Amino acid sequence: MKKITLKIILIFIFTISALLAKTDFFNEGVNLFNNKKFEEAQFKFEQNIVYNPKSEQSYLYLSKIFNKLEKKELEEQNLNTVMLINPKNEEAIYNLAKLKLSSSDYEKSRKLNEKLSLICNKFCTKNKKLKVEIENLSKK
Repeated sequence: MKKITLKIILIFIFTISALLAKTDFFNEGVNLFNNKKFEEAQFKFEQNIVYNPKSEQSYLYLSKIFNKLEKKELEEQNLNTVMLINPKNEEAIYNLAKLKLSSSDYEKSRKLNEKLSLICNKFCTKNKKLKVEIENLSKK
């Protein structure tokens, strides 16, 4: 009986420590990102995704990292992943619209901006500025 109880306690302890380690990846990634250690942060967010494949915040941070590293294709892939997980993620929609605008895809940028205007809570001001920017650039 004592052996069974001991085994259960050990399994419980290992499970808790494994779960705590998983959640640390995201927080470590955020700290590294804030300290501009982008490649180290990228690794932590990727580790977090291994344990939590639907972590929209990890994908969002990866898109920000790839933006800083000027890897536009990877930035776009991660923004699209965020939008698959949560189609109403305002920051992802806004960032993707900005990315499309920077590559002169005015139509896609306009559509994303319209989508954002329908759901905006936090990005309403930025959305309005982006609309003006799209209009000005598409006229040229």
